[in-house]
Amino acid sequence: MSKLCSLSEAIRDHVHDGDLIYCAGFTHLIPFAAGHEIIRQQRRNLILARATPDLIYDQMVAAGCARKIIFSYMGNPGVGSLRVLRAELEAGRLEWEEYSHFGMISRLQAGASGLPFIPMNQTAACDLEHANPSYRRVTDPYTNREVIVLPPLNPDVAIVHVQRADANGNAQIWGILGEQKEAAFAARRVIITAEEIVTEEVIRSDPNRTIIPDFIVTTVCHVPYCAHPSYTQGYYDRDNEFYLTWDKISETQEGVQKYLEEWVYGVVDRNQYWNKLGDETHARLRVSPRPSIPVDYGDY
Repeated sequence: MSKLCSLSEAIRDHVHDGDLIYCAGFTHLIPFAAGHEIIRQQRRNLILARATPDLIYDQMVAAGCARKIIFSYMGNPGVGSLRVLRAELEAGRLEWEEYSHFGMISRLQAGASGLPFIPMNQTAACDLEHANPSYRRVTDPYTNREVIVLPPLNPDVAIVHVQRADANGNAQIWGILGEQKEAAFAARRVIITAEEIVTEEVIRSDPNRTIIPDFIVTTVCHVPYCAHPSYTQGYYDRDNEFYLTWDKISETQEGVQKYLEEWVYGVVDRNQYWNKLGDETHARLRVSPRPSIPVDYGDY
């Protein structure tokens, strides 16, 4: 049975005020289009969880969508601070929990595995134990030494962008793999956005790329260019110029609101957004083909 629907329908039906949202993707495949649709639909009091909030959560917080953020690194990658998030945190208007990268992904792994907590060795981020009461210690029954434990993270909704998926929700990713699988298996509802919708035969032709299987997917949306200004491996490059531009935009509330009015509220969907970027940007982000060598799975 097809799970295809529009992105606006997916957000309308499956993202509710007060939900804990996890927008997955590490470096690439960040679902900006979904974040913009959440802003347009004026969702409120969300808890936004993500290993690296990136510009997507800076924009969602600026739009008034969030009451809390859960993260393991906060910054405009390669540029500096996320100005909106930093200002809201310093003003005490935004609740927050901070973890190490290992701690954040471990929480998702616990959530995906149905565990009540997950043990981990102490990392270099030992000061977090004093700042975050979710860090606890227990005695390892096998060695009698102390280990750190963290609670599971089970998002109400995981939003995962992928290169391709079929209409049932079998989703394939290549390039850098982040926490997409863990986030999807840990979540109660899963929204897949895909650059391409392909047939089941295409998915079955290369099964090892299927990171997320259909039986955990709630809905699938065809959203080309969903990840801009991040990138989708094999489809378009990272828009480094925009990451620099956002640093300037976010210096003032007026600049941020002007951006949201023009580029979020002022467009109806990702297709209009991409067209508005223009031919020069399209050409700058275009990538050359570099197919992998075919794999022969043999006959059976």
